[in-house]
Amino acid sequence: QLQLVASGGGLVQPGGSLRLSCVASGFSLNDYAIGWFRQAPGKEREGIASISRTSRGGMTKYGGSMKGRFTISRDNVKMIVYLQMNHLQPDDTAVYYCARTTNWWNALDRQWYDAWGQGTQVTVSS
Repeated sequence: QLQLVASGGGLVQPGGSLRLSCVASGFSLNDYAIGWFRQAPGKEREGIASISRTSRGGMTKYGGSMKGRFTISRDNVKMIVYLQMNHLQPDDTAVYYCARTTNWWNALDRQWYDAWGQGTQVTVSS
């Protein structure tokens, strides 16, 4: 059974860090790009970062405000994709989702993703 399970969210103070994990099962992680998205209340779901499938060498893409603060990586043996988030700010508060796609060229566009995890809440507050 195909599953993507996101975890690692929580409450963190401004300037703090979190590492999110997306555990994949039921399909070959090597064959898919994996993206992280987030959705804040009242806002659309936005693409944060994506990492290409193994045959593309694990290339990465980032949404504009995340580049330099967030780092996406993957461990194909453990079937996990990570999102390291540093220098978190209150505007980063949202539910964070991971998802898979075969469309690397539109890897920050949610419409190209065909399977989603359940989301993990990140709250940045003092």
